[in-house]
Amino acid sequence: MQDDDTTHGPLAGFTVGVTAARRGEEQATLLKRRGAAVQHAPALRIVPPAEDGELRNTTQELIDHAPDVVVATTAIGFRGWVEAAHGWGLGDALLERLRGAELLARGPEAEAAVRAAGLAGAWSPGSASPAEVLDRLLAEGVEGRRIAVQLHGEPPPGFTESLRAAGAGTVRVPVHRWTPPRDIAPLDRLLDATAARALDAVTFTSAPAAASFLGRAEERGLLPELLGALRDDVLAACVGPVAALPLQARAIPTVQPERFRLGPLVQLVCAQLPNRARVLPIAGHRVEVRGHAVLVDGEPRAVPPAGMALLHALARRPGWVVARADLLRALPGSGTDEHAVETAMARLRSALGVPKLIQTVVKRGYRLSLDPAGDTPGAS
Repeated sequence: MQDDDTTHGPLAGFTVGVTAARRGEEQATLLKRRGAAVQHAPALRIVPPAEDGELRNTTQELIDHAPDVVVATTAIGFRGWVEAAHGWGLGDALLERLRGAELLARGPEAEAAVRAAGLAGAWSPGSASPAEVLDRLLAEGVEGRRIAVQLHGEPPPGFTESLRAAGAGTVRVPVHRWTPPRDIAPLDRLLDATAARALDAVTFTSAPAAASFLGRAEERGLLPELLGALRDDVLAACVGPVAALPLQARAIPTVQPERFRLGPLVQLVCAQLPNRARVLPIAGHRVEVRGHAVLVDGEPRAVPPAGMALLHALARRPGWVVARADLLRALPGSGTDEHAVETAMARLRSALGVPKLIQTVVKRGYRLSLDPAGDTPGAS
């Protein structure tokens, strides 16, 4: 059940899965405020920079062997790197090396983080595109130059490979590396719900999270079911094109906001899901069938899971008679007693508040009482 202050939001009746580790709770709160039920399961664990031995070793290597160019790809990553270096007693030495290097930032936020560290002269593209940073470096010529790239999880696809191909030496600075979550059970539950099409959408805010999500499904032998759900019924909403790459590589359709930020991502989900819901004119009422609830003339109706299963089965063939045996198979944990259909149907009608929405066809089954104006033909 939703809280009373969210039942009328644009996402009322929809369930959204959230895979983010960083700012995952913030994203879940934004979705809940708009009426969604949220299942949050971080698909990875971010290693804190101060605890990352690999990052410390790389930092010492750059102090010992100065880079010619340093690329800051994210504001939070660059800040975390400098803060961790100070914690190890290496901060002043690192900043001295950075002052002697050409500084490039992926976008305005990363550029601001560089300035906040007391470093000047960083160049950044207005688009925050790693491709523009790469083009600038290649245009300058990189052969024989030592280039340190501050990563945030995974590097931008092809970035360091293109630099090496052009003759540069590259050093990856692994800020915010990721590992599988310590407790894998929530992620497994999210995968099960996605594969069972019990979710309406899943959000991804990083490519590593998307890759971990798919990788865990493959480990469990669940990948075919997961891919089928994401290709057909469950919306994959990504914060930007980089986060979408692992999904698109599996032929999963994705949607992305024009601005690659958390707020626009939530707004995109609010716009997309209602447009995907099935809206039917039934018995003089406007009925919108959403993931785990129904709107009757714009009013949300809380329907039990068994009732939603029946309603989805009827809505797939609106106006046509659906046999009791077919409805029984649609019920969660269905057995062999068709009386279970009658019980669930009675509760569904009660939850909808308009019993005549669903018509009983004697000795045959049930049908939605589709209005003649509906564009789906009724049963003969």
